[in-house]
Amino acid sequence: MKTLVIVTGPTASGKTTLAIELARALGTEIVSADSRQIFRGIPIGTASPTPEELAQVRHHLVGILGLDEYYSAARFEEDALAILSDLWQHGGYAVLCGGSMMYVDAITNGIDPLPTISPDVRVRALDIYNKGGLPALRDELSRLDPDYLREADLSNHRRLVHAIEICLQSGQPYSSLRTGTKKQREFRIIKMAVGWSRPELFDRINRRVDAMIAEGFEEEARAVYHLRHLNSLNTVGYKELFAMFDGIMDRDTAIARIAKNTRVYAKKQLLWLSKDPDVRILDPSQPLLPQALRFIN
Repeated sequence: MKTLVIVTGPTASGKTTLAIELARALGTEIVSADSRQIFRGIPIGTASPTPEELAQVRHHLVGILGLDEYYSAARFEEDALAILSDLWQHGGYAVLCGGSMMYVDAITNGIDPLPTISPDVRVRALDIYNKGGLPALRDELSRLDPDYLREADLSNHRRLVHAIEICLQSGQPYSSLRTGTKKQREFRIIKMAVGWSRPELFDRINRRVDAMIAEGFEEEARAVYHLRHLNSLNTVGYKELFAMFDGIMDRDTAIARIAKNTRVYAKKQLLWLSKDPDVRILDPSQPLLPQALRFIN
């Protein structure tokens, strides 16, 4: 049976390195499941694979979109499945690498059919957040879809904005369009993550942020500062540096805030991971590739 190996887990856990080792060992390629690495021009802030890493194994869905282009988990499901179908013409394995929860869920469980969001609706929904923050999003959803609001992560503005987009585009509550039915895939799925302790993971995050700054993250952010209104840049790292450019916080505070907010995001990823009993946890104190291959074989 065709096998999809998913290397997932929190940011800075070493997913890219392990995925490359696995892809080389299995003679296959990597499909990225990262909702920010898909955009061009921001490789440092999104911790995209380096040119050296890209040269080792072919990566799909990395750096293919302009910052102003729309993308969704539904489109990811469609694109990723098409790539996997092609890869399996040449072998029995494929590797998916990323920690974007909705993307990993899209490929493992499937996405309910939802309307394509028009540019006007995207602007309207994002404008609610930009003008009123999380309280405005909650107020709008209490009107459009109170059922979804009761179960939503009220601190996740992207999910709330997305729900409002669906409501506005479809004219129906988002919750009424969600079936929760898991799609059956015609391939075996093996999920794995590196099991760092929280102190170890947070130390890795802090060191990664320092390395990103040293690699030129500030210059990269300044080059796209004029596009700061775009949703693709409404993410940890760029938001803090843009605030620094605006004079809202000083440089040391901005860098510390990037590390803090990245740790907060990692906690959300860990919580999501803890709810999935199918994820195999690898011991980082031992060589990872042999452990991973044992799970596969």
